Amino acid sequence: MGGRARNKQDAPLPLELENKIEGKVTKKLHDRLKHEAARARKQQRMAKQPARNTRPPAKNVKQAPTAGKRKVASEPVKVSKKKSKVVESSSDDEDESENENAMDVDGAPAGGWDNAPIESDSDNGIGSMSEFSSDDSADEDEDQEVAGSDEEDEESGSDDEQATQMPLSLLESDSDGSDESGSEAGGMESYDEFDTDEEGEGAVTFRDMEKRSRRLDAAQAEAEELGELELAAAGAVVEGEREAFSLPTPEQVEAEQQDPLDLVQVQLRIQEIIRVLNNFAMLREPERSRAEYMEQLQRDMCYYYGYNEYLMDKLLQLFPINEAVEFFEANETARPVTVRTNTLKARRRDLAQALINRGVNLDPIGKWTKVGLTVFDSPVPIGATPEYMAGHYMIQAASSFLPVVALAPMENERVLDMSAAPGGKTTYCAALMKNTGLVVANDANRERQRALVANIHRLGVSNALVCNYDGREFPQVMGGFDRVLLDAPCSGTGVISKDASVKTNKGPDDFSMLTTLQKELILSAIDSANADSSAGVIVYSTCSVTVDENEAVVEYALSRRPNIRLVDTGLGFGRPGFTSYRGRSFHKSMSLTRRFYPHAHNMDGFFVAKFKKLSTKMQIEDNQFVVPTGSGATLKQRKKKKRGN
Repeated sequence: MGGRARNKQDAPLPLELENKIEGKVTKKLHDRLKHEAARARKQQRMAKQPARNTRPPAKNVKQAPTAGKRKVASEPVKVSKKKSKVVESSSDDEDESENENAMDVDGAPAGGWDNAPIESDSDNGIGSMSEFSSDDSADEDEDQEVAGSDEEDEESGSDDEQATQMPLSLLESDSDGSDESGSEAGGMESYDEFDTDEEGEGAVTFRDMEKRSRRLDAAQAEAEELGELELAAAGAVVEGEREAFSLPTPEQVEAEQQDPLDLVQVQLRIQEIIRVLNNFAMLREPERSRAEYMEQLQRDMCYYYGYNEYLMDKLLQLFPINEAVEFFEANETARPVTVRTNTLKARRRDLAQALINRGVNLDPIGKWTKVGLTVFDSPVPIGATPEYMAGHYMIQAASSFLPVVALAPMENERVLDMSAAPGGKTTYCAALMKNTGLVVANDANRERQRALVANIHRLGVSNALVCNYDGREFPQVMGGFDRVLLDAPCSGTGVISKDASVKTNKGPDDFSMLTTLQKELILSAIDSANADSSAGVIVYSTCSVTVDENEAVVEYALSRRPNIRLVDTGLGFGRPGFTSYRGRSFHKSMSLTRRFYPHAHNMDGFFVAKFKKLSTKMQIEDNQFVVPTGSGATLKQRKKKKRGN
């Protein structure tokens, strides 16, 4: 008896493909059917013209039923492994007629694949669907025989097989379930169309998309790392190989005064001097001192940034060399525009929404304030909107919020603002007090009081009293305040980005006059506060960054008024004040004061100090107490004028 034939059917498609196609014939299945039809036609031609040295077909071959379970042979059929090439000679007419009989429009046999004839395993070692068989019961001999027959089919060079343009490796890989080999047939629409090698130019498949993404991320990270290494290698120039920097000679300095250098050359020399100063022991010229390098740096920075020598020297002493450059660069850029919400008329959320509806781009200033907004861009003038006219907000620098936040006025208190114009801090105090109590808004400049009165009316403040006195006349004019705010007149070295004239018009005489005025004002402010009050708070602030106008004035007040002490400002950010500066020591509590810089906090330079008044009387000697009544400078001048008359 001949060996029983197996019903070798097509291997089932993957589950994801079955779900995708939903019973429709995909391009991949169509190509498989077309390839199988070509093999069937080849077998028919071989039956008509049997080749030499080939085994006759098995006689007793049973066909598998068209329906029901597949029948598996109980005994494997041994097939001879000797093969010979088949010589085909068929005409085009026969191929066309056989194509019509063997395939329908979609490439399937006319009777359907379920009714297709099943050939014996012994028929030239070729099975109808042997390439797609995944039957586990097939023995190794049959697999080798089928593989051999595939190789012979490729060597036969049939015109019909060339028309299919389907390599057998694809079919073998499909039967093995391998994902490594991809389809080479152009125009395929199956999911295996993009299963190409990693170096191929094909699109990414769903199966290896994640793997390729990881490779791309790794390659990008490697490229970035190499770029950083190259940058570090380029920056890490050996100092011995780098051209040594030498200071200009006195003759060259004089020549530069007559014919100044280009700004780019000056900037490069500034960078070179800073590099030498940072590693002075290794890079300096043996015959040059550090003072010479600093002198040249100061000249170059005065020329580059436009400062006079006196102010440049004073500012360079505040910072390390590298930070000083950052400070000067920050002064060349304007600070962001900020507005303060008037809580007497609006809430910040509603105001922000109204301005956003007008196309304004804004954000909250920070966590330290609940009423501030930073305006980045506005299609309309921010000082001409209906909300501004209605008094919903005040255009105010973020740094001017700080003294009011430190003062922290409460409802039903008496507050004195000794330098109130143009009214930003006064109206902020009134808003925090909810229009209760009393806010005395004083300013010595009558011209500036116009803006002060206008802002008070626009913002709806009803608890303010405006007066025009020299601040040094307090408390003789009025005293006994719960809280006193003194934003003293200053040099403006913290607001150079707003007023560039400060670079050149401030000299030693200006600082001497200003510090004297500030010391007199702070004594009057301290004496105007009521120590018996629950508060008794005095806040001193300036828009300057120099020590002469800040720590030196506070130290003077502590020494002249022993009935006060420094307390925490309540500001959660900012740098502490200097406790020592260029050999001069200040009170240890000076660290409770706060400094703000444009390059560090993105706001105008500012200084804030907060005092607590302990008692109204001041002890000067044993059993001798006095009640100070201000500096009295103006009163003394008035008495002299009266006597002269």
